[in-house]
Amino acid sequence: MTSARSHKDSGPLRRTGRTIGHALHTPFTGTAKGIRKATHAHGAGESGLGKLIELHAVNGAGDVMITIALASTVFFSVPTDEARGRVALYLAVTMAPFTLLAPVIGPLLDHLPHGRRAAMAGAMLARAVLALTMAGAVATGGLELYPAALGVLVCSKAYGVVRSAVVPRLLPPRFSLVKANSRVTLAGLLATGIAAPIGAGLHTIGSAWPLYGACVIFIGGTALAFTLPRKVDSSKGERKAQLVPPYGVTAPRPEPERNGKANGKARGREKNGEKRPGLRSVGPSVLNGLQANTAHRALSGFLIFFLAFLLREQPLAGQSAAVSLGIVGVAAGAGNALGTAVGAWLRARGPEVIVASVLTLALGVAVLAALFFSTVMVAALSATAGFTQALSKLSLDAMIQRDVPEEVRTSAFARSETVLQMAWVIGGGIGIALPLNGVLGMSVASGILTLGAATSVRGLLSAARHGSPHPRVA
Repeated sequence: MTSARSHKDSGPLRRTGRTIGHALHTPFTGTAKGIRKATHAHGAGESGLGKLIELHAVNGAGDVMITIALASTVFFSVPTDEARGRVALYLAVTMAPFTLLAPVIGPLLDHLPHGRRAAMAGAMLARAVLALTMAGAVATGGLELYPAALGVLVCSKAYGVVRSAVVPRLLPPRFSLVKANSRVTLAGLLATGIAAPIGAGLHTIGSAWPLYGACVIFIGGTALAFTLPRKVDSSKGERKAQLVPPYGVTAPRPEPERNGKANGKARGREKNGEKRPGLRSVGPSVLNGLQANTAHRALSGFLIFFLAFLLREQPLAGQSAAVSLGIVGVAAGAGNALGTAVGAWLRARGPEVIVASVLTLALGVAVLAALFFSTVMVAALSATAGFTQALSKLSLDAMIQRDVPEEVRTSAFARSETVLQMAWVIGGGIGIALPLNGVLGMSVASGILTLGAATSVRGLLSAARHGSPHPRVA
């Protein structure tokens, strides 16, 4: 009788427990389903692009955790003069070797056509291990922190190169490459925005905690990389592209693949001593677009380092250093997100004109910031730089899609991404070395963009008037 009563009483308790559990569980499962629905929309789930979008979001979240930990150690924890020395040391120990390593990242990854998933997973796992290594040194700022930071940087850029090469393999039907890249990029931006306050909260517990968080995130990314479709590892119909062919050699243009004969012809040409196709062979648009994007990327690196020190020493009018940096960071992030969204909407319409227009826009705002240096102009330049860099990069992707044959397109993405990363390093080095003078800094920013405009705008507009000499993809 007692047993029957206890069983009767336990029924409502069990139902109450299930109700509470469901209420606590629903927000998480509902959010996960909503994210999955968004990333897998318009055929992205069937093609595998949705998985790559999710993987890039994980990558962005892990990277921002490490950035927060490094910034607190290298930048915020010491006086400005000492911070400049530390960041200069950081650049010398990490960025300078990376400048030497970057040119070989693309060619090395070209030798892994059947291991792209493993390459991305390896980049994730290596960063997880390095994050744990850095956790022991981040509190003291010891020199062992810098080799580990170099390893994280190299792995991050290697992932970026492979990711750029993978996207063309995962396009859904009637899905442009610029739209696919905009989705991937936007996912990374959203994940960064979500993870940044979480990382800041973990830092209040201890300086090593953001690194522990990064380790967990990258371990998850390692597993997620292997869920990508097997076609990511396929190299069928691909050949390697050289950014610039050897001096004095006119590289032959590869022929489209027809019934498997193109590869045989290509091998025959290589046996006869002819060189593999370079990006010059597809017309001026891609090279001019890459030159313009190099200016944008160099400006990005310059502004990050220069404004970080300038605003710490000379905050925006009426604001603290932290608030000043926050204003600039939010403006840049909002501009980047807007540029990515506009790029998806434009769907690669007139990419040459877009690249020339946004470069001119950025130059105009930089000149105004130098002439009328103020809080508003600094925020405006940061937002404009984020907007124009995102839109220019998506337009470059569209030109590569249109002008570069599929058999060399993935290699072209790898080479171009390596060049852009090197430009960011150079821009950052200039930002560190420059005296903390706002007008001087904005003048240098104008000079960077002027150089990019002088080398690319005329060629881009000429190419736009005459059209692509070898259009491949609409």
